[in-house]
Amino acid sequence: MLSARGAMAAVPPPPAETGWVKSILRRMTLEEKVGQLFTTRVYGETADTTDPDAVRSNQAFLGVDNAAQAIARYHLGGFVYFAYAGNTRAPEQVAGLSNGIQRVALDQPSGVPLLLSIDQEQGAVVRLGPPATQFPGNMALAAGRSVADTGTAAAITGQELRSVGVNQNLAPVADVNVNPANPVIGVRSFGESPEMAAEMVVAQVRAYQDAGVAATLKHFPGHGDTAVDSHSGLPVISHSREELDQIDLPPFRAAIAAGADSIMTAHIVVPVLDPSGDPATLSYPILTGLLRKELGYDGVVVTDSLGMAGVRQRYGDERVPVLALKAGVDVLVNPPVMKVAYDAVLAAVRGGELTERRIDESVTRILRLKWNRGIVHSPFVDTADIAGTVGTPDHLAVAQRITDRTTTLLRDEPGALPLGPTGRVLVTGWDDPAAPITTAALGRALTERGLTVDVLSTGAKPSQARIDAAVAAALSHDTTVVLTNRASSDTGQQKLVNALLASGARVVTVAVRDPYDVMHFPEAPTYLTTYAFNEVAMRSLAGVLTGAIQPAGRLPVTIPDPADPGTPLFPFGAGLTTM
Repeated sequence: MLSARGAMAAVPPPPAETGWVKSILRRMTLEEKVGQLFTTRVYGETADTTDPDAVRSNQAFLGVDNAAQAIARYHLGGFVYFAYAGNTRAPEQVAGLSNGIQRVALDQPSGVPLLLSIDQEQGAVVRLGPPATQFPGNMALAAGRSVADTGTAAAITGQELRSVGVNQNLAPVADVNVNPANPVIGVRSFGESPEMAAEMVVAQVRAYQDAGVAATLKHFPGHGDTAVDSHSGLPVISHSREELDQIDLPPFRAAIAAGADSIMTAHIVVPVLDPSGDPATLSYPILTGLLRKELGYDGVVVTDSLGMAGVRQRYGDERVPVLALKAGVDVLVNPPVMKVAYDAVLAAVRGGELTERRIDESVTRILRLKWNRGIVHSPFVDTADIAGTVGTPDHLAVAQRITDRTTTLLRDEPGALPLGPTGRVLVTGWDDPAAPITTAALGRALTERGLTVDVLSTGAKPSQARIDAAVAAALSHDTTVVLTNRASSDTGQQKLVNALLASGARVVTVAVRDPYDVMHFPEAPTYLTTYAFNEVAMRSLAGVLTGAIQPAGRLPVTIPDPADPGTPLFPFGAGLTTM
């Protein structure tokens, strides 16, 4: 259920955008215009933090103590929030940070509020955790096959973000995941169907923007068919132009037609579009030729983080922001050293490599977005409204109902499910070593349903000693539920599952992220996938395991047979609906 305040956020501002944008642009200095092109991270819980650790990190990265000083020095256009930077401790704290930043911004000569961004994709990528409402992410929503549910998830997420002052979500992911070995997209995608991805991306774009939050499609022109992570390398997409048109571009085309506020570039090489070897972020043929001219997009183009290896391999950090602007980018995100990037853009304009007219084009788009999304008219949030918006019982109940429709049962040959009310159950397997909550969450959920449960987490990379302990424990339990997460990246997880299967214990195997894990144990007799490892997903899993919830999810991807990759082990759409 969405509150009245959430609906109010969608009311368009007065029709004076052009006049306001022109008036601001006329009185801006070149330094202020260049500052509007940058969105960067900042450390600390408040805009004027004096926390020694935050100050130390800000000095190293920005050359200033805090957000307030960064705004004054660089005339920034935005910040992006991260949990590791201390920005998202609690909803009230986030709102205070947002309000503090906007007060500083409005006190500057230009008086332009900031874009305050976050990667709240849900599922595997979340910056604002509980008590904010959590959903299982895009691939799970695609497994549920409901465009309405997909839009509702974004509407609730958008409403909660806007209530704490976040006005741009770096979501939804529009990549079409057609490569089981993709190390960076996977469940962040809506799956392998371009048509389904397009429908769901459009639903999320509209829901975010109706909630007053700018949506950001990523990662253009499509990051779904790569086996390289652009955080650590430079992927090459070998698709033909026909394949791009059929697979990668449909979600972007549909969302552009739906009025998406912004699009994020990918640090990937696409030779058929640009044979130079430059990543898309720095490619004029891709960003101006394809995105601007061919697809007709005139919204804001933002880079993926400029600190990622994929964009830094060919050029120095002082060249990357200049080349990105020349390619057609508007917003430069997270340069490795702010002063280097800012000074480089200023020097490029003063030296004639970039014209001030080119800068004005990008600033105009940025100002237009801030006006049209209501940020100019409503830069502040009322902290008194947070309790009635963030993580409300209504929102949590909706999230649980949606998630209950996504868990996918792919095989149950011996009829291990549902788990009976008697007997002992062992929950073991993967957990995040930094926050081992997944096995515990499933254990709690099964206990709440009346089962006798023991939990033995083996971590993300189980040692032989932990594997041996799990096998010994399994033999003293009636059923063992073992969780995996990206088993392809860890032989320890593969050994754990295969050892449990070989032990003769009754084993239920569950992939709590990418469904492709089963390729490493194709004979697993009972196999499910949740696409997410958060508590809402574990509660749904517990319902399916006990028979309280009938499995309803269907695979949004094909899982190939490891012995014959051209043959599906489980085809697109697979999923048992009764037990």
